[in-house]
Amino acid sequence: MPDGSDAITVRSIASIAAVAAEEWDACAGDDAPFCSHAFLSALEASGSATAATGWAPCHLLAEDPGGRLLACAPLYAKSHSYGEYVFDWAWADAWRRAGRDYYPKLQSAVPFTPATGRRLLLRPGLAGLGLERGLAAAMVEMAEQGGLSSAHITFLTEPEAMAMAEEGWLLRIGEQFHWNNDGYRSFDDFLGALSSRKRKAIRKERDRAAQQGLTIHALTGEAIRPAHWDAFFRFYRSTVDRKWGHAYLSRDFFTRLGKAMAERVLLVMAEQDGQWVAGALNLIGRDTLYGRNWGALGDFPFLHFEMCYYRAIDFAIERGLARVEAGAQGEHKISRGYLPVPTYSVHWIREAPFRRAVARFLDDERAAMAESIDQLSTLSPYRSPD
Repeated sequence: MPDGSDAITVRSIASIAAVAAEEWDACAGDDAPFCSHAFLSALEASGSATAATGWAPCHLLAEDPGGRLLACAPLYAKSHSYGEYVFDWAWADAWRRAGRDYYPKLQSAVPFTPATGRRLLLRPGLAGLGLERGLAAAMVEMAEQGGLSSAHITFLTEPEAMAMAEEGWLLRIGEQFHWNNDGYRSFDDFLGALSSRKRKAIRKERDRAAQQGLTIHALTGEAIRPAHWDAFFRFYRSTVDRKWGHAYLSRDFFTRLGKAMAERVLLVMAEQDGQWVAGALNLIGRDTLYGRNWGALGDFPFLHFEMCYYRAIDFAIERGLARVEAGAQGEHKISRGYLPVPTYSVHWIREAPFRRAVARFLDDERAAMAESIDQLSTLSPYRSPD
């Protein structure tokens, strides 16, 4: 913490509603939508991220003597590892076999959202004062005082991750596949950057998707009506059911999202014979489009690629966005213009023997992940520079 930091207090709150939206958002900024007060509030108020679902909010606030919010961090006490996308099931099992309780643990994250963004949120102009370290230290103190196994910060930015690694947190690297806008003027302009074979394959996929009697709508803002959310929730549940998963998000979450953040939502919806049959949900950041959820009522070849990848590229080009992050996993995205990039998380483990074992595992995993990203990059569909 900076000089005079003894006057700065860090406290935990049990609900995002306990802090004014304008104060929180002054720290969260507008670069990504997921750490906004509105998004986190929609998760909590809808019952999607609460103690009952294993995500007990305990967000951190760093305040000056006058109560002005200087920095904050989304934080949860987790009773499981679902909905995180950075998998520590093996760690939990090893802890259990050693006769310890891995849960609850602390998790600084956006529930159910594998999108990179700042997690240690500072009010503008306060960088370099040590407030990030203060928030991370508060997480460690909470874990130690509560006898918790660990604390984790997931999908944080690379600078945050490297700074926390210097503070002794264990660094973990994952991978995703993102599309970068190289100043393209149109989708055809983007296709022109690809090899001939990949260009033809994408055009064929788009043609096949278009030949199924579907009308596709890209909706945002006031164009999104309750009926669209009703239909999309059916698609979301259909996807969950097919994958034998758990429906983390309630119907009320989508209502709240639409009311509070409609201008930051892109809902791509497919219509057939007057009925909604498929949908893809995206969130709009300052320079990035984030793909989140998808679902369909039926089998429509190539429609997933069209709605989740190609329509996202269309929208990003139209809006002048720098990139599209299409969610977790998926090497099949490479041939469609989405290239591998690293993602970051950091981890604090309370007990030294277990910490050493995790550190050795992460050393090996980072090396393997770097090699994987290098190898996958060789599969790029883009033409080599002349």
